[in-house]
Amino acid sequence: MVIFTVPELHSQLPMTNEQTAVKATYFSIIGNTCLAVIKGLAGFFGNSYALIADAIESTADIFSSFLVLFGIKYSNRPADANHPYGHGRAEPLVTFLVVGFLITSATIIGYESIENIETPHNLPKPWTLIILGLIIIWKEISFRQVMKKAKETNSSSLKADAWHHRSDAITSIAAFIGISIALILGKGYESADDWAALFASGFILYNSYLIFRPALGEIMDEHLYDDLVLEIREVSSHVNGIIDTEKCHIRKAGMKYHVDLHAVVDATISVKEGHDLAHLLKDTLHREIPVLGNILIHVEPNDMN
Repeated sequence: MVIFTVPELHSQLPMTNEQTAVKATYFSIIGNTCLAVIKGLAGFFGNSYALIADAIESTADIFSSFLVLFGIKYSNRPADANHPYGHGRAEPLVTFLVVGFLITSATIIGYESIENIETPHNLPKPWTLIILGLIIIWKEISFRQVMKKAKETNSSSLKADAWHHRSDAITSIAAFIGISIALILGKGYESADDWAALFASGFILYNSYLIFRPALGEIMDEHLYDDLVLEIREVSSHVNGIIDTEKCHIRKAGMKYHVDLHAVVDATISVKEGHDLAHLLKDTLHREIPVLGNILIHVEPNDMN
């Protein structure tokens, strides 16, 4: 690979998956920091625990985004003697930690919501609805932006970070509804936004499972990649000398997919020719499907001859 050192050309080189994911994570950290401050102040001065609950979640999101950042950087370290397949498995492990943050914040929000439901307090301020409306729009935009980058990079921890934004938007919607009910119905319904926060905590727990499940499948080498198998077989079929493909096992680690593939070749060729074909197939797969990491080719003789 040629690396240009001329500034004009270097600036035109596309970002790697790691750079894209890191950039998206910084976007999350900055956004969550600003929102945590805004929500906390608005909740305190606007008499809304639903907004304070939102601020707690956004604060947890800041720390979880730092974890995601660490996981992305660590999982993209090159393979070494102790880690021949690289460090990609660090990413789902970080996803588990992120889920832990979500569950913790949901538990805190739920507990405090119940406490506030039982405690008399003033109605929320009407202007808190404006704050919430703007937050909902921003968090949905953030979700779409980060999820787009997560799909581009095949990053499970970045997907978890994206779902943080979506769950944050949902909790803000719940707070908006709760505050609206409290303001419309008036005295006696002051706790409506607390009930909204309690509902939001349940939704966060549900989202935690949705984030946890794929990461668990990745750790357990669960087969979830039928489309990629079809693509690998299609590319292999166009390699001159490869008659067919048999077993194709895929396991994901970080942003890469490691492949074990059985390739069928002419039984009458020499071991050297079979070896060269295996390397040609491996190089072709790497070139045509860049998301592939380590590829192990097992050569099978064609029994039809």
